[in-house]
Amino acid sequence: MASKKTDTTKAKAKAQAAKKPAKAAPKKAAPKPKAAPVATGPRHPRGKLLAAHASKEALAKSIAPALARGDEDADAIAARLRTASNKQLLRLAAATERVKKKWGTREKLIAAIGTASKKGKDKDFLAKLESYSLPQLLTLAPNA
Repeated sequence: MASKKTDTTKAKAKAQAAKKPAKAAPKKAAPKPKAAPVATGPRHPRGKLLAAHASKEALAKSIAPALARGDEDADAIAARLRTASNKQLLRLAAATERVKKKWGTREKLIAAIGTASKKGKDKDFLAKLESYSLPQLLTLAPNA
């Protein structure tokens, strides 16, 4: 059995709905032309390596001379780099590119570190810097 109270509220709701004017259907605007898709590069290290360089071996050969310390052979370094991970090779490539752009060579970077730390004439300090890897030297570099 329905109570009187619920019957009156339903009747009021129907009366209010009848009083409201019906809304006109909104006009659909003409569809906007789609923008050209944005070209995105690969997100994984192997894809980045292949997109930027022909192959892992080519990248290893290109960065080996910059990574070689005083008496090391660039071919031996390139052979070791072929077994390195793609992510590590990309990181080393970025480091060598940064050194080439800002200082030119490894020796000039070591000289810049020596003058910035006011130990440019200290041969022991400069010899110790020669033993550091290129990324380690970049962390010590002034205005790196």
